[in-house]
Amino acid sequence: MPQNLYLDCFSGISGDMLLGALIDLGVPTEIIQKSLDALRLNEPLHLHTSRQTRGLVSGIKVDVHFHEHTHSHNHSHTHNGDHQHHSVAHHGRSYTSICQLIDQSTLDPWIKKHAASIFHRIGIVEAHIHNKTIEEIHFHEVGGLDSIADIVGCCSALHHLKLDRILSSPLIEGTGSIHCAHGTFPLPAPATLALLSGTGAPLKQIDLPYELITPTGAALLAEFAQSFALLDHVTIDKIGWGLGTRELPNRPNALRALLVQATLPNSSFESDTVCVLETNIDDSTAEILGYLSELLLEKGAYDVAYLPATMKKSRPGWQLQVIAPTTLRDALTEIILCHSSAFGLRISETVRLKLSRETVQVSTPYGNVSLKLGKRLSEILKMAPEYEDCKRLAHEHQVPLQTIYNAALQAFQDSDFKFKPQRKN
Repeated sequence: MPQNLYLDCFSGISGDMLLGALIDLGVPTEIIQKSLDALRLNEPLHLHTSRQTRGLVSGIKVDVHFHEHTHSHNHSHTHNGDHQHHSVAHHGRSYTSICQLIDQSTLDPWIKKHAASIFHRIGIVEAHIHNKTIEEIHFHEVGGLDSIADIVGCCSALHHLKLDRILSSPLIEGTGSIHCAHGTFPLPAPATLALLSGTGAPLKQIDLPYELITPTGAALLAEFAQSFALLDHVTIDKIGWGLGTRELPNRPNALRALLVQATLPNSSFESDTVCVLETNIDDSTAEILGYLSELLLEKGAYDVAYLPATMKKSRPGWQLQVIAPTTLRDALTEIILCHSSAFGLRISETVRLKLSRETVQVSTPYGNVSLKLGKRLSEILKMAPEYEDCKRLAHEHQVPLQTIYNAALQAFQDSDFKFKPQRKN
């Protein structure tokens, strides 16, 4: 079954808290250490974890050291939520040098892509805040070895989990001000606020004089979180806790991460969550629309449909409707906006109920045909011969396509096929 990660940010989020929560969910520290080694730094990073408690909640506290504690450090940027590490010398790096570090590493391409994207997000907002180009940006708070380790380590851990979707709760932030390399600013910090802008994340401040959401945590959410809402119709498989450093009054300084599966109550059907992308088009040829449909299906869309629509000024047009895995939302959006005349589109997520599927081979007088079965629990509700198999055999034997269909269905009825229960992943 598809596995989703839900981040419960009731005390905010930082990079090391997320990393600790992912480790508590079962990601081996060796996997993360391997990703840090792949950076091939002159000063190798070492991951240290310990089980501690915050507000009576037990979880994983992560620290990153180099040269086995031979360096101490003191952040010039004091996170009021105290999510920072305490054993890595804090050296800022330029955006360009971090990109080179990631690009020249031996990291998995997926990890490289997302780590570079996260730093690009941070670079864009920092450049805007300071009125510079992204090439001129020199990271202070997020350019140290600790933040680099957090971002690369989190990407590595998420890659290991092979998730279908990453979801987040509404966000909680503290009040007051933050002291950093550029001066004193109100919370949320300017970079944090800019990173969350446009994500749709609901944000609420509470009466705690600490920074609860760090720029690194905000950047990770902006990169990976596909929605920000309360839990709704899920089953919980596993719970992990990642801890910050400070003890907060009245709440644990922790991030709760849940591995969950989407479900609907009292349903004997399977369910999952899909995204629906829609846009109206009235100025494209049939050839362009056909080509767009092929691109979307090749990329992994479940279904592409054109529905007749009446547009502005009574013009006849088409409503493009694409149903796809939520993980392909951004990739399919780019295809639609780059390969059609649309200037925008609507995106929604919805729960899909479906029959479980199994494919079997049946032998007919004309040859073998694949047969798709649709089942509810152990009950077979539908059978559908594979079109391409039937088309090929109809052409070879010069018989009507329906003849092959009928032969495949009859062969299944005559077989001693027995239902095999689906194994849960």
